[in-house]
Amino acid sequence: MSVRSNRIRRVLTRCLCAMLLVVFGGGMAPAAFAQSGADPSEVPDLVGVWDGGGRVRPVNGPNMPWVPGENFPVLNERGLAHQAVFDEAIASKYDCVPSASPALQYDPYMMDVTQWPDRVLFRYEKDDQIRTVWLDGREPPLNEFTVQGFSVGRYEDGALLVETVQFVFDITGFDDYNGIPSSQQKRVTERYWRDGEELRMTLTVEDPMFLREPVSYTTRWLPGPEGYKLQLYACSAEEAGHPRKFLIPKYH
Repeated sequence: MSVRSNRIRRVLTRCLCAMLLVVFGGGMAPAAFAQSGADPSEVPDLVGVWDGGGRVRPVNGPNMPWVPGENFPVLNERGLAHQAVFDEAIASKYDCVPSASPALQYDPYMMDVTQWPDRVLFRYEKDDQIRTVWLDGREPPLNEFTVQGFSVGRYEDGALLVETVQFVFDITGFDDYNGIPSSQQKRVTERYWRDGEELRMTLTVEDPMFLREPVSYTTRWLPGPEGYKLQLYACSAEEAGHPRKFLIPKYH
């Protein structure tokens, strides 16, 4: 074996040992606050695979989690105009564009959470998405806008607080059913905490381009089956776009 191969193997071994030390060396919560400066009592244990499917909460739809008369978004004139001209055939999901906040968190799939000293990783079975929540105080890059935005967080009062900005414009960026878009001014805040065996979250959306006021929903996850591994979503653009052939046009 070459010297270079030996060196690579040693580096990989050290990385693996560091990962095992974080995971098994006294639990994730102490590791999570070790370098972030958070008090141990403020760090909730969010690690694991979490079930957000139909056995846990009502499945998403036109009136869920946004319930008319309760928390359904109030659109401004621009939002109403975009909603009025929306046609299902132009939805970006038919081009394998993934769901974004606030819809992604409520989609009825599994979610895997990993806590590190400087970040929290959210892996979603839906659309094979990964979100990184930075805990090290970094600022969002000025010109970096993405589907999932840029997330920073902190531990406070036994919860993880997350703030996400710098989203791209998305024709269905608010939800998957009501034809409500979201803009580059969208700001999503999340609060995650443990309630016994449950993982709970309150999510709030602000978007002055389309919404008259912030809107929120609260939801939960339950622990996934022991040993469960996230399944590959593997969206195919050809298959995803197939339903367009059968959609009835909104305009004639």
